[in-house]
Amino acid sequence: MKETVLEKPKDRVLTYEDYLHLDDDKRYELINGRLEGMPAPSFEHQDVLGEIYTLIKLHVKGTSLGKVLPAPFDVILSEAVVVQPDIVFISKDNLKNIKGGRLFGPPDLAIEIVSPGSYHRDRYEKFSLYERYGVKEYWLVYPEYRAIEVWCLKEGRYALHSVAAGSGEVESCVLKDFKVKVEEVLK
Repeated sequence: MKETVLEKPKDRVLTYEDYLHLDDDKRYELINGRLEGMPAPSFEHQDVLGEIYTLIKLHVKGTSLGKVLPAPFDVILSEAVVVQPDIVFISKDNLKNIKGGRLFGPPDLAIEIVSPGSYHRDRYEKFSLYERYGVKEYWLVYPEYRAIEVWCLKEGRYALHSVAAGSGEVESCVLKDFKVKVEEVLK
């Protein structure tokens, strides 16, 4: 799946205000002032998203920890950074940061389901952004390799907390007692 990067004027960094005034129905993210188009996800992507979202939703609902939402949902990290993680978890303490139907500030947990066309953005650009803006936990899900990495913020840097490929399970550091078996969600 190829991503579209829309050209911006060379001397102008786009802002959240510019993002709000886009006049089409396409999905975009604003990465460091650069508007990036997001193609429609594949069936496989959405299937994996649904499986993981359902497991987290049931866990969060049963424990009253906060809210979990699937994309599209705007997360405004700064005036020049607006992202739409595939899945976000927002703790009860951070629900106050939702204004006008958008989250202003980092979610507690962000999950990206990586496709060949989104690998660089998810693994490098968003990894760096989520780390810099204080997302406590970041999951990278690789359907193609049947693998999941769980990164947790420790002293301002991400450290690999849990990883599984093919089989086995990963464990959240933010969601107490939450584990996912790779073979349950990546079939």
